Amino acid sequence: MKVKIVADSASDISLDLAEELGITIVPLNVQFGEQVFRDRVDLSTDEFYEKLQSKSVLPKTSAPAPGTFRDTYEKLAKETDAIVSIHISSQLSATCDAARLACAGLDVPVSVIDSETASMACGLLAIIAARAALQGAGQAEIEALLHDAIPRTITYGVFSTLDYLYKGGRIGKAQAFLGSVLKLSPILAISRGEVLPVARIRTRPKAIARMCEIVRGHGTIEEMSIMGTTNPKDTEDLANRLSPLLTTKRIYYTTIGPTIGTYVGPDAVGVSVIWKRG
Repeated sequence: MKVKIVADSASDISLDLAEELGITIVPLNVQFGEQVFRDRVDLSTDEFYEKLQSKSVLPKTSAPAPGTFRDTYEKLAKETDAIVSIHISSQLSATCDAARLACAGLDVPVSVIDSETASMACGLLAIIAARAALQGAGQAEIEALLHDAIPRTITYGVFSTLDYLYKGGRIGKAQAFLGSVLKLSPILAISRGEVLPVARIRTRPKAIARMCEIVRGHGTIEEMSIMGTTNPKDTEDLANRLSPLLTTKRIYYTTIGPTIGTYVGPDAVGVSVIWKRG
């Protein structure tokens, strides 16, 4: 059975990597004022962060239309036996709903998987699905692989501000970190669909070091991605600290794209991991 993998742009998979693994990326929409852009189609990551830091109006995001998914699935149906479509947490976006609406009456079966996460945590799930598909795994086998991996998947991030997350309505339980009179660097996690507060650290370098300690203390890593927005120095520092934890597999480095960048803002840096079982 031939299986094609679909993800969305909130997974932050680079376009080059998507092409390498045969992953089809469906873009979410990013809106500045009256202008609507398709994530990394009409608006590059560099252009997005330039707009984000220069414009007074904050961007908004929206899920792809069901018709966009329908067009994608119909095109893939001509060259595959089944489709597995993996998307940003349904608690953070309506993307999964749009994908499910597009499935009715297709010539091939489509499994829509709620990743319960975002950014490269979702990306890592799409990557392991794509690798399995390339090795000949069937639809049910890939579904089982993903459902097994989702509870073991998490993203940690250090933020320079929570304003973007708060104003974008995605702050969740991390709202507990708002309102501090101190200038602290928050560490947040995304796990099982929720944005969770982890720690507030006095300085950014110490926050990055603390995030690395948390990752080291959790157990053995099966897959890892390191990502950032506008501060490559911090991303490089994070990579230097964490890359020794995974020496036998490829580590995926990426820039956080416009959809997730809308909520994390400039200067965010993070790591996504899938832990080994046990």
